[in-house]
Amino acid sequence: MDNGLCLQNLAISLRGRELVRLNADIPPGQILTVMGPSGSGKSTLLAAITGTLPREFSLAGRVVLDGEDVTRLATERRRIGILFQDDMLFPHLSVGANLAFGLKADIRGQQARRAAVDAALADVGLAGFADRDPATLSGGQKARVSLMRVLLAEPRALLLDEAFSKLDAELRAHVRRLVFDTAASNGLPVLQVTHDEADAQDAGGVVHRL
Repeated sequence: MDNGLCLQNLAISLRGRELVRLNADIPPGQILTVMGPSGSGKSTLLAAITGTLPREFSLAGRVVLDGEDVTRLATERRRIGILFQDDMLFPHLSVGANLAFGLKADIRGQQARRAAVDAALADVGLAGFADRDPATLSGGQKARVSLMRVLLAEPRALLLDEAFSKLDAELRAHVRRLVFDTAASNGLPVLQVTHDEADAQDAGGVVHRL
C-alpha cells in the first residue's frame, strides 16, 4: 500500500517477552481500533509508531507511512499526530496561542498565522475563541481545540490514545464523531487504542484485540 499507515510485522518486546505483535494496513480515511485492558501494551504500541519507545523495549518490524519507512526516523520527522485522554493544552497560553503552536513554520507573519488559527476555530464551531483562556473552556471545547492543534501541524496519520475516555457519555459520542469525521475528510489513517467497545463500534473499521 503506497498511501496510509502500514505496520509490517511490528513486534515489541520487553526483556525477551513479546508484548505486542501487529501486522496491519490502514488506508487514508480508515480507522483501525486496537483494544485491550490496561497494561496490555496499547500505549507501548503508539510509542513505537511515534518514535518515543523507551530504550528498554526492543522493536522488530517496520512502520511505513505513505510508502516511506519511518521506523528509525526522529519523532518530529514522522508527522504523526496524537490525541491523548487529557487535552494537553498549555495553561499559560490563550486558545489561539495553543493553536499557533501547532502551525507549521512555513506559515509566516502574524496576520497569516492568526488567519489560520481563526479558520481552524471556525471549522469546529469556536469562532471568536482565540483570546480565551483554556481554563474557561468546557471539556468538549477543549477536545475540539486539541484536535485542531494536531491537524494544524498537517500530520500524515492520527493516533488516538484513549482520547475520549474522560468525557461523559453524551459528549464522548459527539467528540468521537467529530474526530472520526474530521480525520476522514482530511484523508488521515487513524489508529485508536481503547478499552471501550463503543469507541470501536463507532469507528466502524477493523478491530484488533491484544
